Amino acid sequence: MKQLVTDFPLQLQEALIIGKNHKFITSPENFSNIVVTGLGGSGIGATIVQNYVFDKIRIPFIVNKDYFLPAFIDKTSLVIVCSYSGNTEETLMAMQQARKKRAKIICITSGGKVAEFARAKKLDCILVPAGMPPRSCLGYSLIQILAVLSHLGYIGNAYEREVKAAIKLLKADAESIKKNATALAKKIVGKTPIVYSSSFMEGVAIRFRQQLNENSKMLAWHGAIPEMNHNEMVGWRDDAADKAVIILRDKDDFERTQLRMEIGKKIIKKYHPTILEIHSEGKTYWERVFFLIHITDWISVYLADMRNMDAVEVKVIDYLKGELAKA
Repeated sequence: MKQLVTDFPLQLQEALIIGKNHKFITSPENFSNIVVTGLGGSGIGATIVQNYVFDKIRIPFIVNKDYFLPAFIDKTSLVIVCSYSGNTEETLMAMQQARKKRAKIICITSGGKVAEFARAKKLDCILVPAGMPPRSCLGYSLIQILAVLSHLGYIGNAYEREVKAAIKLLKADAESIKKNATALAKKIVGKTPIVYSSSFMEGVAIRFRQQLNENSKMLAWHGAIPEMNHNEMVGWRDDAADKAVIILRDKDDFERTQLRMEIGKKIIKKYHPTILEIHSEGKTYWERVFFLIHITDWISVYLADMRNMDAVEVKVIDYLKGELAKA
C-alpha cells in the first residue's frame, strides 16, 4: 500500500492521459440530469467531483450508492457507471436499470462484467489499469469523470492544468507530507478519529474516513460544517480523551464556515484539549484537494503500521462478498 500511495502523483498523470486519449462515442447533448453510480473506492471520486461541480453545472448531478437508481432516470439522463473491478453487484444492477430506462450510459472500469456489457451494447467504456485495490485507484476514476464532463461541455478543461499543478506539488512536497503524516498518525493512534470539514470538502473527509476504515482497520466518523453545528455539536458533553478530532481546513472555505470552525474548536476543547488541523496547500482547487487526499492517505497507512495491521487486506469484505455469492 505504501508504494501505491507513493505512486499517487504518477497515477494522476496517467489518468489525465487516459481521459485525453479516449475516443468518445457519446455526443454532447442536453441531458436533464447526470447520475454517477458506484460504491466504495469506485464511488468516492464521484462524491468529490460532486462537491466540485456544485456551483458549475446547472442540472442535477447525483451520486448513487445503491442497487437502485432514482425514479427520475429516463432517456434524457446520463448515467456514469463506475466500478473499478467491473463486478460490483450493486453497480451492475443499477446499470441494468439505466439500460431499461433508456438512459445514456458511460462506463469507467478496469474490466469485468461492466466492460463486457459496454462492449456488447456498444457503449463508451473508459478502461483504467487493473489489479489494484479499488481504494488506491481514486485518481483513475475521479479524473475520468472530469474527462466525461469536459467532453460533454459541462466543465472546461481547466482541471487538466490544475491536476498537473497538483502532481508537481505532491512530488515536490513528498518528504514533508510523509513527515507531517507520521507526526499526525502518532497523535491519532489509540483513539477514535473524528474528521470535520466544510461541506465543500466533505468528499475529502469521507475519503479520509474510508481510508481509516480500510487501511488502518479503525472505526471513525466524519461531520460537515455547517450541518454538524445543528446536531452533532450538542453531543459534545462528556470527556473525550479517547477521541482524536481532525479538522480539514481550506483557505477557500466560506468565511462564516471558518468562523464556525473556530467557535466549534472552543466548544470541543472543553472536553478534548487536542484538536488536530490539516491545512490544504496549493493555489488551485485540485491542488488543495489532492494535497489533503495524499496526506490523509499517508496517515491511514502509517496508522496501519502503528497498529500492526496489513493495510492491503480486507478479509471481512471478501467474506461478505463470498456469503452474498452463496445467496
